[in-house]
Amino acid sequence: MEFNLNTLKNNKAIVIVGLFVLLAIVTWVTPVSEDADQEKKELAEENRNIKKIIADKADSLINAMDKEDKENVTKNDPLERDPYEELDELIGLEDVKAEVHSLANFVKVQKQREKQGLKSPKLSYHLVFTGSPGTGKTTVARIIARIYKDLGILKRGHTVETDRSGLVAKYMGQTAQQTNHVVDSALNGVLFIDEAYSLVPDGNMSGDYGQEAISTLLKRMEDDRDRLVVIIAGYPKEMKRFIDSNPGLQSRFTRYINFPDYTSKELFEIFVKLYLKKNQYTITDDAAAYLRKSLDEAVAHKDRNFGNARYVRNVFEKAIQEQANRVSTLKNATAKDLTEITIEDIEKAL
Repeated sequence: MEFNLNTLKNNKAIVIVGLFVLLAIVTWVTPVSEDADQEKKELAEENRNIKKIIADKADSLINAMDKEDKENVTKNDPLERDPYEELDELIGLEDVKAEVHSLANFVKVQKQREKQGLKSPKLSYHLVFTGSPGTGKTTVARIIARIYKDLGILKRGHTVETDRSGLVAKYMGQTAQQTNHVVDSALNGVLFIDEAYSLVPDGNMSGDYGQEAISTLLKRMEDDRDRLVVIIAGYPKEMKRFIDSNPGLQSRFTRYINFPDYTSKELFEIFVKLYLKKNQYTITDDAAAYLRKSLDEAVAHKDRNFGNARYVRNVFEKAIQEQANRVSTLKNATAKDLTEITIEDIEKAL
């Protein structure tokens, strides 16, 4: 016997209540006594099977809902490294670094003024990051969380990273609960929402649950203003549309940091420093020259969907796969064979 439990998916509480109601009905309809005749015994056995099916279906649904929620939210505990040092070591992003240092300096001075009994303006620590994919927004958000901890703004300084799918549920009545769950996990840290503009689809479709997520988020930002910092990110044009769509967003998000696309020179530096050296690989001179030229061309002909550092990471991953395919045919591979990326590997990767 098959059961359709879609109507129970509004939330986990309904699933559990529904389960017990069904079990109660089945038990009440066919009481079993010691002198029950054979027909009643067979019916009782069938109902026991039905109850097991109901319980298994509900348990499976709850587990699936839990798994789906977790897959859309990533939690990163703060590292022990000096966040200011890590910020300065980032490749490129000079204007971004200056903005972050300026923000930190401003907060430090306001804290000193408070200690001296001087008035300090009310600060909003929430931020808007604008820029293309792969320009370091997530990395900088993690660093800022740790800087805020260092400044005494946040107690823990961890980051919880999500997007629309982590905040907006598929069924009516679930979005507020799901958004609150994500916010709870971000308390005393930073909630980073990538592609936040997708919470308000272009055209502002009626019946979309994104508005419920925004309303819930804004309320929590007010209620937990001393325990929660929110950083939202996305393309510049789309983020402007998103902020302009709600007065509450306009009043809470007043500081913007723009992340420019990487130059081809910076992308090559990322390839060498972040991927080759950190993973104990080397590259031949002709392969390096070929990669530089290819990156020049990729940047010159990029569109708005160009992945920047993500593009370089994909090239690296494909290159070491090609290297592995080539080296696996060698009978006695040397240390050089195992670490060296050749022009053949780069050509195939691109």
